[in-house]
Amino acid sequence: MGSYDYDLVIIGAGPGGYVAGIRASQLGMSCAVIEKDKPGGVCLNIGCIPSKALIHQAELFRSVDELEKLGVKTDVSAFEYRKVFEKSRKASEMLSKGVQFLLKKNGIDLISAAAELKGPNEVSLSDGRTVTGKNVIVATGSRPRSIPGFEFDEKLVLSSDGALMLEELPSKLVILGGGFIGVEFAHIMSSFGVEVTVVELLEKLLPIEDAEITAVLERAFKKRGIKVHTSTKALSVEKKKDGVSVSLEGSDGNKFSVEADKLLVVVGRAPNTEDIGLENVGITTEKGFIPVKDYYVTSVPSIYAIGDVVSTPQLAHVASKEGEIAVEHMAGKDPVARVDPNLIPSAVYCEPQVASFGYKERQAQEEGIPFEKATFPYRGAGKSVAIERSEGMVKVLYDPQTHEILGVHIVGADATELIHELLLAKSAELLPKDVAEMIHAHPTLSEAVMEAMRAVEGWAIHA
Repeated sequence: MGSYDYDLVIIGAGPGGYVAGIRASQLGMSCAVIEKDKPGGVCLNIGCIPSKALIHQAELFRSVDELEKLGVKTDVSAFEYRKVFEKSRKASEMLSKGVQFLLKKNGIDLISAAAELKGPNEVSLSDGRTVTGKNVIVATGSRPRSIPGFEFDEKLVLSSDGALMLEELPSKLVILGGGFIGVEFAHIMSSFGVEVTVVELLEKLLPIEDAEITAVLERAFKKRGIKVHTSTKALSVEKKKDGVSVSLEGSDGNKFSVEADKLLVVVGRAPNTEDIGLENVGITTEKGFIPVKDYYVTSVPSIYAIGDVVSTPQLAHVASKEGEIAVEHMAGKDPVARVDPNLIPSAVYCEPQVASFGYKERQAQEEGIPFEKATFPYRGAGKSVAIERSEGMVKVLYDPQTHEILGVHIVGADATELIHELLLAKSAELLPKDVAEMIHAHPTLSEAVMEAMRAVEGWAIHA
């Protein structure tokens, strides 16, 4: 450790920071993690974990309709959304405490304070102390992005943070933004009986996902009564005593308005790169993000940056992997230089679920990459029919000559779990034939994955 307090000082205890700290400890490095809020970051406290807890409760609530089809009489008049909220907070608190336990177990000092870079190896704390490290990782995460004219007040105009902290349901909700967060909240709120309208500026929901896949999601949403306005611009919001009026303009130029109790604005996330002392060490951001070289090294060799503060997919699992790469590089290991964007799984926990990795069809076309595609419908897998979740498909893009997997896209029940079998196949450089010939248990949804690989080879059985 020499003249430094620690081998590594990490600013931020989210899924990037705390994972990096644990990996550093495993590699024999002394480490401190500085966090001004609760350990676990956005993901555990006001992001993926509480939202998935809400989704679980929403799906339980939706199952009431299925019970009634069996003749079961139900009475939900005493339902209290506050209890759903409390369950989500309990899940977050439990996991945040779990992170504290893991840091302690691995001999990592957790420092509760705000932090500011003062030099290449020096970090000042809001409590007046200063700590030094041979290396420093900036992992300060992100916050909901606001847009002019639609600023958050967390009463009528909500951020995703505000929506997660609701203790009472609105009757009507407009969601501005049809990306991952927007469609998940649409699923949650609609499940509890809220009248939901989703507005998306681009031509489809989940704009970065494959068009055939998102078409299935849009049909499912509309069937559930969720109103979807794509290719639609939000012009303004008028706050009223009892709600909001959102003015919209369609692609045809027609203007109209939607009334609701609340407006949820989820149009992306902004990196937390202000007020952390980047200017003190000569690091200049680009569109708010910290530029990094291989191994996530900044322009200052002793300072690394990972997660939502760098211009890579703002996903918890990406932040964690970037933290591992950075720490292994510090320790003299030989990790990959960067996360391969084609090996990053995306997972959207709406109903039906959407998951993918690799090339999308339009992307391959734009980049001039030759490909062919094979699809298999969920209804061809017996279990999907048995559990009444037959809406969906598995889509594979592959090289016409070698049959190398270029991308996989799944929409349907448990898509976020199924994607990993094919991601492993891609990572291990297996071919569709290898998956197609592997015995899959029957009946399982995984059979749809097997059949899609058989479709690549031209011999799907249940198509």
